[in-house]
Amino acid sequence: MNETPQQYTRRILGYIEGKQPLAVQAATARKLERLINGVPTSKLRKRPAADKWSVSEIMAHLGDAEIVIGFRIRFILGAPGTPILAYDQDSWATSGHYEKRDPHKSAEQFRVVREANLALLKSLTPEQWKHYGMHSERGQETIERIVRMTAGHDMNHLQQIERILPAK
Repeated sequence: MNETPQQYTRRILGYIEGKQPLAVQAATARKLERLINGVPTSKLRKRPAADKWSVSEIMAHLGDAEIVIGFRIRFILGAPGTPILAYDQDSWATSGHYEKRDPHKSAEQFRVVREANLALLKSLTPEQWKHYGMHSERGQETIERIVRMTAGHDMNHLQQIERILPAK
């Protein structure tokens, strides 16, 4: 999907309209576990199309993205206004061998890092939620905006996984 950074932002934020971003984030790890529980790894590694990620690759991406999000938030808290670098998720998928990663270990990595990130977010003062970094593609992003984007990102990938895996 070729999108501008602005189109991507609108699409991702559209997933969480009317929802509480922290509640969405708090529920994601359990939803992921339920979706992949009992599904053979071979099925989780099967791509739905040559140019689409498998469930296993999506799980690895979510684990790595959660590390990036936590780093960005911590960087902003320590140095408000700091630059935030974009990254090429497809390059990370290739160089990180997402196709070979154990999807259950990726889910566990995601859960643990997400719990740490949520604990930090719950400790922030109202003023800290307004701290921002300067994203290299999307411009100024407050912690509040990053949290909303993360929740939308969760919803986007949960829906992808639900489309790939048949209903249980």
